[in-house]
Amino acid sequence: MADDPRLDAETASDADVRDELPDDLVPSAFVGPYIFPNNNRRRIPGVLYVAIGAACIILWALRAEDAVLVNGGFLFAGILLVVVGAYHLVAGWNLDVDERDALVAASSAVGFPVGHASAQMGWRGLLSRPTWRILLYSAESPPAQRGLVLVDGVDGRVLEYFTEDNPEDWSGLAD
Repeated sequence: MADDPRLDAETASDADVRDELPDDLVPSAFVGPYIFPNNNRRRIPGVLYVAIGAACIILWALRAEDAVLVNGGFLFAGILLVVVGAYHLVAGWNLDVDERDALVAASSAVGFPVGHASAQMGWRGLLSRPTWRILLYSAESPPAQRGLVLVDGVDGRVLEYFTEDNPEDWSGLAD
């Protein structure tokens, strides 16, 4: 009876339950630079969707007349899978610009020496083109300026940028 997992779950309190990250997701165990996953991985499911969709359409064309289980749903599913797969193939941009290259492009666009900066990956447009969003502060302490720069993740072009005097009050954090 003591080995029954239902008994342990009933007698355990909330204080006894601990959530824990898997070993490969523990940040303190991470060593080295983070590699952002490439968007071109979308092409793999795209190929699978197109192949399965084409198989559904072919099966419907060959067996729809005399098969019991093959009906118009196969045609609908096949067309839908081909369309979704084609979208994945088109939207599977190759991410050629990493966050360091984007930071260099952003630093040259804003016109002031950069201190702290942060990079975030976003996607723009219907075809989900990868775009780096770089938030950066000037190198003074406290920073006098800040900026936001959008850098294309495919070719490294600076798409847009905005800079302003830093409106944040840093006086409470004086050295």
